[in-house]
Amino acid sequence: MNKSTTGLLFCLALVFGEVAAQKENKLPDWTFGGFKRPAGVNPVISPDSTSTFFCPMNKKQIDWESNDTFNPAAAIKDGKIVVLYRAEDKAGKAIGKRTSRLGYAESEDGIHFKRRKEPVLFPAEDSQKAMEWPGGCEDPRVAVTEDGLYVVFYTQWNQDKARIGVATSRDLLKWEKHGPVFKKAYGGKFNEIWTKSGSIVTKLVGDKQVIAKINGKYWLYFGESNVNVATSTDLINWEPVVDKNQNLVNLISPRKGYFDSNLTECGPPAIVTDKGIVLLYNGKNDKGEDGDKQFTPNSYCAGQVLFDKNDPSKVLARLDKPFFRPMEAFEKSGQYVAGTVFIEGMVYYKKKWLLYYGCADSRVGVAIYDPAKKTPGDPLP
Repeated sequence: MNKSTTGLLFCLALVFGEVAAQKENKLPDWTFGGFKRPAGVNPVISPDSTSTFFCPMNKKQIDWESNDTFNPAAAIKDGKIVVLYRAEDKAGKAIGKRTSRLGYAESEDGIHFKRRKEPVLFPAEDSQKAMEWPGGCEDPRVAVTEDGLYVVFYTQWNQDKARIGVATSRDLLKWEKHGPVFKKAYGGKFNEIWTKSGSIVTKLVGDKQVIAKINGKYWLYFGESNVNVATSTDLINWEPVVDKNQNLVNLISPRKGYFDSNLTECGPPAIVTDKGIVLLYNGKNDKGEDGDKQFTPNSYCAGQVLFDKNDPSKVLARLDKPFFRPMEAFEKSGQYVAGTVFIEGMVYYKKKWLLYYGCADSRVGVAIYDPAKKTPGDPLP
């Protein structure tokens, strides 16, 4: 049997197996999960009105995390879990109209956190003023190279246009901002459009999750309306994959009648497995006739999609139902009352996967998946 025939049979088996699993409302074997919320601990990070710092933008002391703390990234440092979370002060009247800064919290168990009193990434008197004033730094995703360089992709928000920005650090505390990731590609064409949510491809090396290279390049899934992909050789400058007309290639898009009928927005760093590359993503349900009637209009649930590990642009499988959805009161009350479990951070820690997510744009929650306890066909929630 030749290699192409073997590959075709694998894909057919994967598709038929997935169809059977999803008809029974079960998780296919390529997925991560099921994730369980530990009892009595969520939310793990909530607003704190006692934290203040001198804001270089406003030139005064600001209660920078007094209104909301949400949409977290996660990484491992010195044997501890570090969560970088988006925080907003009380200035402004609505979502997108306040200033966001990234806070730092660390934990030895992934549940109980010690927080720094000042943010670690924020709009400052620096080269990124035009991109980050007055909206700030939003919605981070973070990963680390094998030699210990942390790379964070975050939304630079000037309250006019959202752009994916990148910054690097050796300790998750002091960050060097490098600016928008698409500023050089194709003459800056994609620096002038709305871009968000960068999920870099990672892999496990032993028990350590690190940034991966595939075919000699780094790969970054990104997008809010659709999922797109870009490549890089230096982690700083990224080039989107485009068609012959230099238009973005949409790898997955919203589907009528499904939980992700309005948006498909990238989640935590994607992970290479023996089945392929698994991307966890956020799906927004449409409020109209195109939405899934099983879920609240405008709610955010979480999905998964599988890509070919040798061709990160090739879709192999996709969940038709969410593996994680708003269920708790704190996930359906706050800034975003339609309900949100907005996934952005996931780490491998003590043989388990810990998923960190924003709760209704107001708090941070955690859910845990233990691969040792997974049984074939775990039920969807």
